[in-house]
Amino acid sequence: MKFLVDECLSEELTRLAQRRGHAEASHIAWIGKRGWKDWKLIDVILEGDWIFVTRNSRDFRGSRSAPGSRGQYAHVELHAGLVCLNGPVRMDRDLQLELFSVALNELDRDGDLVNQVLEISQSDSSDEIEVRRYRLPAE
Repeated sequence: MKFLVDECLSEELTRLAQRRGHAEASHIAWIGKRGWKDWKLIDVILEGDWIFVTRNSRDFRGSRSAPGSRGQYAHVELHAGLVCLNGPVRMDRDLQLELFSVALNELDRDGDLVNQVLEISQSDSSDEIEVRRYRLPAE
């Protein structure tokens, strides 16, 4: 799997993916796209056949209640996958790594993420981690 980690997340996630066998994993900063707007990044993501990893879930998949109704993936018919790490506003690097580890474990069990979103979430009020996977665009 070829992961591209958003600049809002630590570069350590990219290194974790590489240690877990995903040698082509990269980070927005590493490919010279730091500061690019989401609407510009979507072309890079799609052309590179990247699985995009972000914490800006709403910007890419739209609202949680109606994924695909808005966001950068709203009109995308074919994509390699989207991993959304959802946590507290001030999610630290350790929590980012924990949530991404859960995502990688899930993908070890079922690596087909084409036209899917994998959301890994932890709320402010709970230590429980929720894993949610669904199709986007919906069939």
